[in-house]
Amino acid sequence: MKTCTDILLIVLLVSACASAPEKGIPYNDFPVTEQLSGQTVPLDTAIFHFPYRIRVQGDTVAILDLHASEHFIQLFHYPDFSYIASLGRRGDSPEDMLSAENLRWDGNSLWMLDANKSQLTKYGLSLSGDSLLREEVVSLDKEILRALDFVVYDDSTFIVPDYSGESRFCWVDRKGKLLRKMGEIPSANEEALMQARPALAQAWRSFIDYNPRNGVLAAVTQLGEVLEIYNLKDSTHVVRIGPHGEPKFKVAEGYGIPTGIMGFCDVQVTDSAIYAVFQGRTFKDIAEAAQKGDMTDGGRYVYVFSLEGEPLRKYGLDHVVYSVFIDKLDKIIIAMDVNMDSPILLFSS
Repeated sequence: MKTCTDILLIVLLVSACASAPEKGIPYNDFPVTEQLSGQTVPLDTAIFHFPYRIRVQGDTVAILDLHASEHFIQLFHYPDFSYIASLGRRGDSPEDMLSAENLRWDGNSLWMLDANKSQLTKYGLSLSGDSLLREEVVSLDKEILRALDFVVYDDSTFIVPDYSGESRFCWVDRKGKLLRKMGEIPSANEEALMQARPALAQAWRSFIDYNPRNGVLAAVTQLGEVLEIYNLKDSTHVVRIGPHGEPKFKVAEGYGIPTGIMGFCDVQVTDSAIYAVFQGRTFKDIAEAAQKGDMTDGGRYVYVFSLEGEPLRKYGLDHVVYSVFIDKLDKIIIAMDVNMDSPILLFSS
């Protein structure tokens, strides 16, 4: 009888550990759901391989082509999308780029991240004002593990995700020197926190954005369904966890192997809200689709949260998109569909 009681206690303890509460405020749905139809923008002058990010500053659009054969960045006029120039040449020379992971406008200057070179490159307006010229290169501190994203905090500081597992973000100065680290991974997986932090950090890879006007830094997980909001003005931190929970993975030879879902793939912090593209597909479904020749990539949903993390609205899209830019003035969502030859879409919200 005692043996049965001991077994029951062990089962209860294991169940309790398996269902440990996640470190965040859960959300289940959005109060408003709206379906949107996209309008394709015709382009005559650019061929994209994987249009990964779109950034708009004033009357200029910059589009990052993740797998470009010649130039990683294509510039267009906005809103007519007439071609301006190409930059960020792919190659092995000192001024070329080996890879391009993200780009950020900083006023009229454009910063680009090359993870393979561990460099940030700044492009500024030419004297004629019709193109961007390479002005500055920042080599990142060797203590920073392969940076895959960044934001410009101010004119002297960048914020880069930390993939060592020791913290959430690295603060870096304009010379590339690591200044300090901030935050921790808000995971309920205590075993991984104690024994597999690098693998945990890989699984918690997040896409980030920062708005200097309201001081909000947002991070959304590539796996699972977690939104983190850091208000850098009042030092508050909010974690919101959706129905799919935190990133799920297993550890193999020190690496985090995903086992759950593909979650978010882009985020933008506007002056009044946070917009995030969400996929929600299981790796099993993705593998089965690939076996049938369906290589569709991206998400059909744009989630809208308040700056405090409250769910506001969910947009369902008639296209699968990877990146968005929110034009609040004209109430337009500009999106990139990596699966189309003409990838730029306009959605009226």
